[in-house]
Amino acid sequence: MYFLLNLLGVFVVMGVVFLCSPKKKEIKWRPIASLLVVEVLITWFMLGTSIGTWIINKIASFFTWLISCANDGITFAFPSVMGNETVDFFFSALLPIIFVVTFFDILSYFGILTWIIDKVGWVISKVSRLPKLESFFAIQMMFLGNTEALAVIRNQLSVLKDNRLLTFGIMSMSSISGSIIGAYLTMVPATYVFTAIPLNCLNALILVSLLNPVHVTKEEDMIYVPPKSEKKDFFSTISNSMLVGMNMVIVILAMVIGYVALTSALNGILGVIVDGLTVQKIFSYIFSPFAFLLGLTGHDAMYVAQLMGIKLATNEFVAMMDLKKNLDTLPPHTIAVATTFLTSFANFSTVGMIYGTYNSTLSEGKSTIIGKNVWKLLVSGIAVSLLSAMIVGLFVW
Repeated sequence: MYFLLNLLGVFVVMGVVFLCSPKKKEIKWRPIASLLVVEVLITWFMLGTSIGTWIINKIASFFTWLISCANDGITFAFPSVMGNETVDFFFSALLPIIFVVTFFDILSYFGILTWIIDKVGWVISKVSRLPKLESFFAIQMMFLGNTEALAVIRNQLSVLKDNRLLTFGIMSMSSISGSIIGAYLTMVPATYVFTAIPLNCLNALILVSLLNPVHVTKEEDMIYVPPKSEKKDFFSTISNSMLVGMNMVIVILAMVIGYVALTSALNGILGVIVDGLTVQKIFSYIFSPFAFLLGLTGHDAMYVAQLMGIKLATNEFVAMMDLKKNLDTLPPHTIAVATTFLTSFANFSTVGMIYGTYNSTLSEGKSTIIGKNVWKLLVSGIAVSLLSAMIVGLFVW
């Protein structure tokens, strides 16, 4: 019975998102069905075979190395901070952006990244029926994270129309950052973290196809290459990249501090009205029906709904720390769906981070497309996490 509820949940979530879509007649269902089949096969491959886990671990190792290089630079400037057992979010997740942006700008300078976007994006676009850049972005998000991934393709974004810019904003709600995967693994099972990563990216393609279907001509489906007249010398390029990265860090930090503080203030106001009432509790009640559709029993459903509320109102770290304390008392299915749901950046702070990234890397007018469509970003982020958890739940009981 609970397996059937879990399976029903996949169709319920997609149905709810379909009802939210302002462009229902433009949705193409065949690519969506193809992506769902690919997801099921990937989940089976990763959870059912040792080869799948080995491949994902190797990919993760590369990005772990990338972040360790960034940490070497941070340690040189802040040795006392990086020497602590617990490192603040600013140093562990934000400052590495400077090096990641520079590293991929070097790849772009020599034409390597442009070539990869063109070829890999072409393969994924054959299944998703989305343009090559959007398809590659979904893969890029697996370990880079939303802000880093957006920064890497900022030259491409600068020449896109608003409807496609919104697509990237919606998809960005579904990513995580390679810089914090290690932190996740200290709290929750690695298997479900690594399984959630590719599922989130494929589900991002599905959700954006439902919420914001975009059709481009063959002429528009191209990778933008800046003219040679705009190309600077190598050292000017990497120096500018570092400054762009630092500007992003400052803007994102301001957004994160502001949104977390606003949540705290709102909780204080709600507590005056009703003793003990918080934004997290409100969201937990809203999410409880979806928790049952994850194939959970009464007590476990309410607990996972509570984790969902904590994640949306604050962030996944707080929710994962709570889950970590209860891992020994929860059944495998509950651990699998809860961990998978929590493995993404889908919360209010992330909307601010995406807006801040658009504002700092593109012209000011471009960022308004995010501010006008916040609800689409939130619906997408929550739905992606639910779909990934439901698909993983089908294989773990």
